Parts: sequence; structure tokens; C-alpha cells
Amino acid sequence: KISPRFPERKRLCSAAGSIQGLRHLARRTISTASRRQFENKVPEKQKLFQEDNGIPVHLKGGIADALLYRATMILTVGGTAYAIYQLAVASFPKKQD
Repeated sequence: KISPRFPERKRLCSAAGSIQGLRHLARRTISTASRRQFENKVPEKQKLFQEDNGIPVHLKGGIADALLYRATMILTVGGTAYAIYQLAVASFPKKQD
């Protein structure tokens, strides 16, 4: 029974019902969907990373690892230099004219 003094209750109840319906639909759709089968690549990755070829482990992943490493180093060095510059600027007071 909906009170005429509180018409927003009807809207809240219908919104809650539709949310529950969507949850049920999503759960049913996900659980009955067929899964893709992937080949297990762990053994070949283990061989690649355990190989003693003189390359550091953080670069053995290929070009993407090398690019990520270089970008990280550039940002780190640049950020450190900028922080030191800002500290130097802040340590000297501005001249009063």
C-alpha cells in the first residue's frame, strides 16, 4: 500500500526491483556463457625467464619491457631533477624592489 503523502516510495521500490532483475539477468548470462579456452603458456614463459643469457629479468619480456624501463627511468630522473630545481628556487628569497 502506497501512502499518498509519500509518492517517492513507489519510485524507489520500482527502481530496486529493476536493479534486482538486472542482477539476476547478469548472473544468469555470465554463468551460462561459454568460456574461451586458452593455451597454457606458463612452461614456455618459465623457460624464457630462467634462461641464463645475461639479460636482467626485468628486461627479458622483450621490447615492451625495455620501453617501459626506459620511460620509467626518464620520468624518475626528470622528476628528481625538477624537484631539486624547485627546492633550489624555493630556498632563495625573491628580491624586494
